[in-house]
This record gives sequence, structure tokens and C-alpha cells, in this order.
Amino acid sequence: MTMQIEWRNNASTLPKGATVLIAFPGVANIGKVAVDSVCDLHESVEIARLHPVGLPPHAELDEDGLLAPPHFSIQHVATRGQNPLITLTGKAQPNEPGQQSMLAREVMGFLQQQEVSTAFVLAGMIDKPEIKETFAVASSAAFRIDMESMGVDVRRDEPRSGAIGLAALLASMGPLYDINSACIIATTVGNSEDILGSQRMIEHLEQWFGFGLTVPTNGNEWLRDKLKAIAPETEDDLVGEMTASHDAFYM
Repeated sequence: MTMQIEWRNNASTLPKGATVLIAFPGVANIGKVAVDSVCDLHESVEIARLHPVGLPPHAELDEDGLLAPPHFSIQHVATRGQNPLITLTGKAQPNEPGQQSMLAREVMGFLQQQEVSTAFVLAGMIDKPEIKETFAVASSAAFRIDMESMGVDVRRDEPRSGAIGLAALLASMGPLYDINSACIIATTVGNSEDILGSQRMIEHLEQWFGFGLTVPTNGNEWLRDKLKAIAPETEDDLVGEMTASHDAFYM
């Protein structure tokens, strides 16, 4: 394995039987914003950093003001649910397809070694403005049946053109590593951060799987806080524009 594991905050393993929510920057950043928001809305602690080969060579200051190499972060999220929940996210992924394939195998192998039970990859899919849907795509027939029995909207005909990239590989490779894996997709027009699309995704995750999440149901107030973090000088105008009509939910 070329990927190095850096354990953080006195951790040395992932919680056994955990469910992991995975997201990277992508279409409207729906999945990335959802994962970041789950960590923001709950007490969470970084328990590991994954240092793979192939990430863009951009070292940044971390929350402690220390220069950190490019990495993926794994956080343990404290929720009201009985089963442990962790998140895995990063700011970038390798550009080369071969490196993406190798990294996907290394990540899934690590999750299998750590006895992670389920992996949900969160992503956005471009669609018409009036289409505001959230659904799942499974990677095994058995897990699809399980999710359908839980009331999850599982699709068998979308995304019609398939999916590419590291996130797609992680969502599809679960059966090779004895991990239940699926992609949770929210539709979007695909511009900038679709914050309300991310809120819709969190709502469905809680409705379907009962993680014990605090769902940001306060609408405009939650949106206003998120926009303030992104553009502190303009959040009021942006909120007005986005909430002026039903179709203007998307950024």
C-alpha cells in the first residue's frame, strides 16, 4: 500500500461496524457540503488522515496553523444513533484515471481492514431546475433489497450514463471488499454550491437510515449561515435571490 495512514487525536482504529459518508468536490458540491455540514452540526473529531499518492501537490495550513500535505480527513461524528458514523472527505482527488483506480482500491481495502460495514458516497447529478429528487443507487442486489425494505428510493435506471471518478469507484466497489456500498444522489442544476440540495440530502439520509442526525430544518437561517461563511459581504442578497421563487433554490 502506497497510501500512508496518520492517526489523529489518540485514535488507532476506526470504530468497528461504522457507516462512512464519503464526498469530494463535484457537481454543485452537494455531497461535500452535506458531509461538512454533518460534521459542523455535531460534535466531531478527526481520527485519521489518509495520505495517498496522486493528490495535487498543494500543502495548506490546517486548523492548528500547521502546514499539512494534501490528504483525506476521516472524522468520527457523535450522533444520537446507535451505530457509529464517520465521514471521509478531501479537497481534491487524483487527476489520472490510473491513480484514481489505485486509490479507490487502497481506500476500500483500508475500510475493510477496519471493519467498516457500509459506505455511502454522496454526490450531485445535473437535472432540470424543477426536478428536485434524492435517490440511491446500490452496488449489490442484496443491499438494494435491504434499502428498498427500509423505504429508500433506489433507482435501477439512473444515472443513465453511469458515473466516473474516484467517488464513483468507491460507490461501486463495495462488493469486492465485503462492504455495503451505494451512491446517494441529489439532483441539481449544477452551479456553484447547491446548499439547499445538500440540506435535502441530509434530510433523506436521516429519514431513510436513522443516523440520529441533527437536520438543518430552519431553512433560510441555515442557508444564511452557510452563505456567510462562503461570502460574508453578500449573504443577504444571495439569500433573497435564492428564496425568491421555487426554482431559485439552486446556486
